[in-house]
Amino acid sequence: MSPAIATTGLLNRFLESVKQFPERPALDVDGAVLSYRELFDTSADAAAALDAMLDMDRPARVGVLAQRSLAMYQGILGTLLAGHTLVPLNPSFPTERSLAMVEQAGLAAVFVDAGSLQRLEELLASVSAGLVVVLPDTKLLEGLREHWPQHTFVTVGDRLRPDDWNPALLEPDDLACLFFTSGSTGIPKGVGVLHRNVARFVEMSLERYRDFGINETDRFSQFYDITFDSSMFDLYVSWAFGACLCCPSAKEWFNPNRYIADKALTVIDITPSAGHGMNRRNGWAPGRFPDLRLCRFGGEALSAELAEAMAVAAPNAWIDNAYGPTECTVDACFYRWDAEQSPAECEHGMVPIGYPGNQVELRVADEALQEVPVGSEGELLISGPQVTPGYWKDPERTAQAFVHLEDGRVHYRTGDLVRRPGPGEPIIFLGRLDHQIKIGGVRIELGEVEAALREAAGTDQAVAVGWPRTESGASGIVAFVVAEGADEAALRDRLRQRLPAVMVPRTIHSLENLPLNANGKVDRKALISDLEAAASR
Repeated sequence: MSPAIATTGLLNRFLESVKQFPERPALDVDGAVLSYRELFDTSADAAAALDAMLDMDRPARVGVLAQRSLAMYQGILGTLLAGHTLVPLNPSFPTERSLAMVEQAGLAAVFVDAGSLQRLEELLASVSAGLVVVLPDTKLLEGLREHWPQHTFVTVGDRLRPDDWNPALLEPDDLACLFFTSGSTGIPKGVGVLHRNVARFVEMSLERYRDFGINETDRFSQFYDITFDSSMFDLYVSWAFGACLCCPSAKEWFNPNRYIADKALTVIDITPSAGHGMNRRNGWAPGRFPDLRLCRFGGEALSAELAEAMAVAAPNAWIDNAYGPTECTVDACFYRWDAEQSPAECEHGMVPIGYPGNQVELRVADEALQEVPVGSEGELLISGPQVTPGYWKDPERTAQAFVHLEDGRVHYRTGDLVRRPGPGEPIIFLGRLDHQIKIGGVRIELGEVEAALREAAGTDQAVAVGWPRTESGASGIVAFVVAEGADEAALRDRLRQRLPAVMVPRTIHSLENLPLNANGKVDRKALISDLEAAASR
């Protein structure tokens, strides 16, 4: 059947593509290629199965515990088609962290793929409320209903989709997605993204890239995990164009350069850290990717050297540096690399974050949140229709980061230090104002690492720093504790039970005292100086 078009919501453009391009390829995953009609049908079946078992008002929060599988996409689209809120979960995260997300979100249901059953059972053993669990295949049900009677299990296709079934109608202010990022209190913090936020992000992306000629014949990458907000570009923008989204298996992701060539990708979206890995051993030889038409870098600072390397490897591609926090729905600024002009606009070898996207407003502010003069440094504030409502069930943190100013707008305080540009000049990113870092595009609050470390070591003195330093932030974390008889190996083992691998310190130093600065605060710069001195010996 042909889907009805919802009056609003982030899937409007996807549904339009289903009507306009029903037989064109929409998804390449798990060794299969699904047309738009096939992807809609299987996702609508998932939505119908959810509808049949979930007896509560919309939108409920629904998790997707899956990775690089058709079931993952059934869960994403099924959740949204049914009018509920998508909560992405990563099966590779420690159970304790995923459980904190499940409990904070108040999940009513969760889609799970075959590769995530072990993590599911670990969650079911501890979750406080009963869940509706949606599985892709009846074979996976074996023993689950008997072992976990407090939960309800259903498979996609269990319930016949009614002939008159249609996607749920949505309100612009309905919650579309709930992403969890690193939190300084030791607990992941949720960022709720409304349908109108994501719909505007999709439209801004169409406005930017349609002029370059991106269309339904293109083939997009999905290299990001769905817990990373940048994956929203891959998913919803590719489908808005009527293009094909290509998701590598774990084995294929080991060699992304080959995957790009084998799948004839024309649009890729990667972090600079991933790019550096791909470019090792001449991976980006001149002319390596003649079919690429767009390469987007995002998630962390981009070096001029890497941008130049990709421009040479993909001579027919538009190289775009995209900047934006989760709190402002993926992208706020863009900078297109130009081989002749851009080197002169870079600072300290780093590419500018550029210019605001359509309908995005920027302010470079001082500590009093007043705009600084042209050429001065200040904190970047963002306003406009992509700014989200704030942090999930955390009004105090929301009030600190989302501020109402004299212009009547809500401005998000990014914590990023930039220089206010003159007319026609791009914005230059200078660093962070706090102790947040990015590793491989993953945003990490060092305070969360410290909170976990204090608990693991039984001490109130623990500091984590990003080290070694890289062009885009750091490639790892080193920690310091004041704890008598601290066993580094044991501490790291305890941290692995609580933190994702990227957040576990590579080294933990035990000190008698932490150095203090003139204000009596821990002197992080002194600790980093000691690391630099040791590295230079």
